[in-house]
Amino acid sequence: MESIKAFYKTIYERQSGIISLMAITNPYDYSPLIDGMDLLLLVISEQADADRETEHVRMQGVHIQLRTIEPKRLERWLTGVENRSIIQWLMRGDILLDHGDYLAHIRQRLVEFPEALREQKRLVEFAAFLRTYLQAKQDLQDTNLLDAHSNILSALHHWAHIALIDEGIHPELTVWRQMRKYQPGIYKLYEELTVSPETLEQRVKLVLLACEFSVLSNMKSSCSLLMKVMHSRAEPWSIMELHRHPDLLVLHVDLSLVLQKLVKRGIIDEVAILTYQEEIEDLADYMELRYRPAQEA
Repeated sequence: MESIKAFYKTIYERQSGIISLMAITNPYDYSPLIDGMDLLLLVISEQADADRETEHVRMQGVHIQLRTIEPKRLERWLTGVENRSIIQWLMRGDILLDHGDYLAHIRQRLVEFPEALREQKRLVEFAAFLRTYLQAKQDLQDTNLLDAHSNILSALHHWAHIALIDEGIHPELTVWRQMRKYQPGIYKLYEELTVSPETLEQRVKLVLLACEFSVLSNMKSSCSLLMKVMHSRAEPWSIMELHRHPDLLVLHVDLSLVLQKLVKRGIIDEVAILTYQEEIEDLADYMELRYRPAQEA
């Protein structure tokens, strides 16, 4: 394995535009950490070729996966749910090349887990929690009990992730093992949902009620990053202005559902603005919806 790492280190040292190279070995025979391969080489490049973003090769009997990404995509992985394995890759991996200590700085940032990164991850997890919780509620109303159970279990996972983030722990590294220590109440709900002798419908209803309380009590803190952005100017924001804001763009989170919930809770205000649209100028009541923090928010 070491000879393979040395070989690729030599190869990438000669290439321009390469920022860093990290090697991650598979810790266990059946671990999905690196997609069943023996070795993962994570290449950070100034410009990645979409046609060669992922490559599978075999060398000396070792199955190798090459992943080449740009820094902006790595940042998106760090804050979102697109690739939850990235945290373990960065914490476990062996840095082979690192111009400007790029990966070393990212690893240090992960160890420190600063509040700015926590805010990003809270918002992403809360948006996912909200969608799965509401879907479970609709499934229950439609008497689709198995779908309701599946979605409320997903919502509970996102809630647990938020709780771990609040404790300064990366949820990608551990979830339920830590819940007993940091949030025994959430762990108890997990047990109720999975091993309780109650009927499936009763179990789902119990966790839905707990999630409802969580939505109401944690909404503002979970959306602190979004609220900071909205407070940064006096004018109300359109949905696309929020999506394109530099602090939110990297998250790739659907803000529509979050905004509607914040409006209903009185945390932000919905502002209807008259806009001129030539193709529908005969519709006098055509208004664009924009959003701003409520006075007390």
